[in-house]
Amino acid sequence: MDRKSTLPTAEVAVLPLHPRSAEQSDGRRAAAAVEPQLSELMAGADSTETYQADRALHAMLARLSGGISPAALSLAYMDWLLHLAAAPQRQIEIAQEALLDTRRLFDASQRFFSPGQGPWSLIKPQPQDKRFGRPEWELAPFNLMAQAFLLGEQWWHNATTGMRGVSKQNEAIVEFSVRQMLDVMSPSNFAATNPEVLRRMLESGGGNFLRGWQNFWSDWTRLVSAGLGPVTTGEFVVGETVATSRGKVVFRNELIELIQYYPTTDKVHPEPVLIVPAWIMKYYILDLSPQNSLVKYLTGEGFTVFMISWRNPEAGDRDIAFDDYRRLGVEAALDAIAGIVPGRQVQALGYCLGGTLLAIAAATMARAGDERLKSISLLAAQTDFTEAGELTLFINESQVAFLEDMMWERGVLDTTQMAGAFQLLRSNDLIWSRLTRDYLMGERAAPSDLMAWNADATRLPYRMHSEYLRKLFLNNDLAGGRYLVEGKPISLSDIHTPMFVVGTVRDHVAPWRSVYKIHYQVDADVTFVLASGGHNAGIVAPPGEEGHTYRIKTKPADARYVGPDEWRTMVPAVEGSWWPEWTRWLAGRSGEPSEPPRMGTDAAQAAHLPEAPGDYVRH
Repeated sequence: MDRKSTLPTAEVAVLPLHPRSAEQSDGRRAAAAVEPQLSELMAGADSTETYQADRALHAMLARLSGGISPAALSLAYMDWLLHLAAAPQRQIEIAQEALLDTRRLFDASQRFFSPGQGPWSLIKPQPQDKRFGRPEWELAPFNLMAQAFLLGEQWWHNATTGMRGVSKQNEAIVEFSVRQMLDVMSPSNFAATNPEVLRRMLESGGGNFLRGWQNFWSDWTRLVSAGLGPVTTGEFVVGETVATSRGKVVFRNELIELIQYYPTTDKVHPEPVLIVPAWIMKYYILDLSPQNSLVKYLTGEGFTVFMISWRNPEAGDRDIAFDDYRRLGVEAALDAIAGIVPGRQVQALGYCLGGTLLAIAAATMARAGDERLKSISLLAAQTDFTEAGELTLFINESQVAFLEDMMWERGVLDTTQMAGAFQLLRSNDLIWSRLTRDYLMGERAAPSDLMAWNADATRLPYRMHSEYLRKLFLNNDLAGGRYLVEGKPISLSDIHTPMFVVGTVRDHVAPWRSVYKIHYQVDADVTFVLASGGHNAGIVAPPGEEGHTYRIKTKPADARYVGPDEWRTMVPAVEGSWWPEWTRWLAGRSGEPSEPPRMGTDAAQAAHLPEAPGDYVRH
């Protein structure tokens, strides 16, 4: 609504018109006289300068709050507190629970040394909680401290959830933020209350604290001098130890480099594979060390592989739109591939946000009758964002507006903001356990290729990220059939291309039940895989590596829908990696192997483009 339409000019229009009232006539003339001045004043209020001041203030607050909107957090707590204040029976219930837990803990402390008393007599840690897993935590008084903390954690969870009338999102925000504050106070985070640290101190004569101080000083120096995080990369260097699959950049524009990998078999399947990674990460998550490289595995299975490498945007790229990633990314890559292997369909793979983009591109192509895609594979990629996990805690109107103002100042979402949000989702594993290990135990985790990749963060353009948050997360336009491409809506139901979709059990970014929704969104055969592991480790699951399991089942386009929990119950688990299942699926939709295609085009050769991994990945 136009703000000017609510100004005093509207009030003038409804003043009673009475010709015998001189005072009313004078009032109308006075209002008419000041109307131009009011209009000029409100025009100034709408000016860019005013909003710049507001945005500058919000950007300053964002630096203090870590990008979390104080307004969104305050509204969530007010929602919870007001409903709690109006629920006396609920107040009595949680008060009684606190008294009961206190009495149980006191009784347990009296009987702790009694025969037959188990070490976890009151409450056990959750299976995913590794903080108190060592045998030292079964000894007094550390066991009682751990149980007291876990009881308090459980009480706060019960107190902040299940409050009738509180919106689900506000409830989740309160529960999540309280959990973060409690995690800070865990006895495992302090030297005096952590038996593992005390044991290490006795064994090393305090050497662990000396090494911990050295680790802290090294990390602090890196952070202050260069803005870098803790040392995690070790000897992993792009192009030398990671991203080492042999290939060549065969196309480049202002947003992507397209890498074509050299074949490693005498004959290859005629349909090439195009990989669309997310641009919130460097592409080589799928080309880590040779033993962990999906690219190397694919070329070894006789596939011609193309990979998109996204350019890391700078502040000057603030106006790059979400649709630019489709046009200059997926569409441009398909056009370039058509110049190398003309007339051949493409087997496309999208990972994470790259999978969402691929689904949008596929629906757009289907609308236009473009049949260049032979198959579509989506890895940990969502097309419906109503149940997008704990990331949705950071997505509401207040939070999105706050993020927009923060990005507006810089032109991009900085690497630290994105990394910080992901770390908060698993603060026990990614923050506090690392701080305890590095600074109290005086140890450093052995670097790995996945850790090195995780430290190689990227930035996101202001306009693109704003459109992504609003159109996909906030409004869920893609799932609702309201997402516009070139001014017209697209529908996932137009996709009839066979799909291979992978979700992972412990995914905090793209929960597998959210990924599973593709079953009723597309009109296509869907082969769904539920793999063990999380968002990254469940995808980077090479054959031969122990600990991997998966479930797989194909739903024909005309088959009845089965819900995710029923699906999981009826589909048996299989030991091993899902990669061989995928390559067999691809091969079943491929023609007879033939001679490998040429590397690039004459135009690419003339442009003197570099060998893989290219230039964009290094920035």
